[in-house]
Amino acid sequence: MKHNVLLASLALLLASLACTFFIGGPEYPATSIPVSTEAAGSLEQQLEAAQTAAAQSGELSITITESQLTSLLVEKLVLESDPLLTEPQVYLRDGQMQIYGKAIQGQLQANVRIVVEITLDAEGTPVINVASVDFGPLPVPDAMKSALGSMAQEAFTGALGPAAIGFRLETITIADGVLTVTGRTK
Repeated sequence: MKHNVLLASLALLLASLACTFFIGGPEYPATSIPVSTEAAGSLEQQLEAAQTAAAQSGELSITITESQLTSLLVEKLVLESDPLLTEPQVYLRDGQMQIYGKAIQGQLQANVRIVVEITLDAEGTPVINVASVDFGPLPVPDAMKSALGSMAQEAFTGALGPAAIGFRLETITIADGVLTVTGRTK
């Protein structure tokens, strides 16, 4: 009997070690953003079409949806062996890009929210600012905030770079689930 209790306790301990413990963090918004390969592909096609139209008219206009950005982020994270986030959702609201996801550190899992603000400098170059990072109860080192800013800058300029070459960006607007970028020929 004593032997069975010891084995049961050991099995329970080993099972708990194999589990990931959820430690909280910001709640995802109630509305879930749909993810699809079609949405990510349509973003690439849309950027190419905007570049072609802009070459003829001298005006650049790109409108990107939450579904397109979320789908593109999912595609990029799947390629990483140890992604910073899983289950990402990108919300475009009130002048900000809010990225939600799950982060795993060892056996701890927390919801994450990264708030990004995008502006333009005097030359029309996008400037990405990570306004806040919420990893729930886990502290966020300044180095991580800086690294997230660099990743966001690279992702944004990487996605828009080919379409924006030869153009001076004039506006970036984020509202109601849409990111809109406009510009003109340099």
